[in-house]
Amino acid sequence: MSPVTPDQPRLPAAGVVGGRPIGRAEPRVPAPRSGEAPRSRAPLPVAAGVAAGWAAVTSWLPVTLVLGLAQLSADAGSLPGALRAGLAGWLLGHGVPLQTSAGPLGLAPLALTALVVWRLTRAGVHTTRAIGARGGRSPRQALTVAVAVGIGYALLGALAAVAVSAGGPRVSPVRAGLTFALLGALAALVGAVRTTGVSVLLARRSAPPLRDGLRTGLVAGLLLIGAGAGAAGLAVATGGGDAADMIGAYRTGVTGQAGITLVSLAYAPNATIWSASYLLGPGFAVGTDTAVRTSEVSVGALPAVPLLAGLPRGPMDGLGTGLLAVPVLAGMTAGWLLARRLARVAGEDRARAGWPALLVPAVLAGPVAGVLLGVTAAISGGPLGDGRLAEIGPVWWQVAGVAAVVVAVGALLGAAATRILTRETTGGGRGRMRSERARGAPDASGRP
Repeated sequence: MSPVTPDQPRLPAAGVVGGRPIGRAEPRVPAPRSGEAPRSRAPLPVAAGVAAGWAAVTSWLPVTLVLGLAQLSADAGSLPGALRAGLAGWLLGHGVPLQTSAGPLGLAPLALTALVVWRLTRAGVHTTRAIGARGGRSPRQALTVAVAVGIGYALLGALAAVAVSAGGPRVSPVRAGLTFALLGALAALVGAVRTTGVSVLLARRSAPPLRDGLRTGLVAGLLLIGAGAGAAGLAVATGGGDAADMIGAYRTGVTGQAGITLVSLAYAPNATIWSASYLLGPGFAVGTDTAVRTSEVSVGALPAVPLLAGLPRGPMDGLGTGLLAVPVLAGMTAGWLLARRLARVAGEDRARAGWPALLVPAVLAGPVAGVLLGVTAAISGGPLGDGRLAEIGPVWWQVAGVAAVVVAVGALLGAAATRILTRETTGGGRGRMRSERARGAPDASGRP
């Protein structure tokens, strides 16, 4: 029995006093305050509108700061003009083309696009929580949230198009509204599906080969994009002197040159996709009747853009031809990871231990990676006017087709080789153990 002290009095014996048990721990529930109404859920239009507006502000403000400061530093306009320039760049980041005197401007900076998609995904998460649908696993609620966020975001896009057209490039409000609605709904749907738990429900109801193939294809596609980023970074670093000269050629002061550098960084993901297309084989274009491939490089006069300083000077030869194996190695790596993962779960699920459970996902990985690379290739290009820069970027269907074939072949090779080598190693070890026991040799425990 514990001692009784003035600061630790004896507790009453366990029992019931006043209709409630005593002598044991109880969870403390805060009592509602007098006159306080119970917390209610936010209406869907209000929650979606606030979330869409906050996503728009947090993605528009960085663009306005960069383009607005660059414009003001060059004494090229006033504060309203700088704000309109920020709105124009923000619309361009969503894939909305701008109609200028030199022609359509439709090359979207994918770094800004990634920021927009992330903020819209968070808008779907916040809206789902606000209406009390978190963890409900209701596809209808997830779709409702996505549609509501898309409608609110479409209104903001149409208003931005009207504001830009008032004193700058011409932008179609209808095109802006439709683009914003589609992008907002798709990105918000991702956040709503994860928050409601529908993603877990879909994963459990889908066939294991489909899940494994989707995962393997995404891994292979991301590995290819990562290889493209490495190759693009190496190329720009090699031509760093030319890039510095291009930046210095702009007589816009330190602030203006910093703005040009940030704009180039905004287009760095575009260069990453182009580099991945270059490694795959189809290559990309930097103008009408131009081609940048491993077997051919034909370009004319290019604008003084620092990002273009890393373009190859000619066809790939010598040690550079080793880069042609990078896409196959990416597929083989994804196949290796698939085989190792299936080997771990084979003990729990015997149905996933055979060859069909390994080869079917490896084949499915090809189309998945092809869709990923094709979509990114399609959004990475666009026109820069009506002149010779009207065609920039890769041909999406060529990239998708080549990526699908290369990844499927690589994943099959990597998965099959891993399975065979693993079985040979395991089988050899088990055979030696059986032979030693037949000769009466002691096993690992010391028993004959």
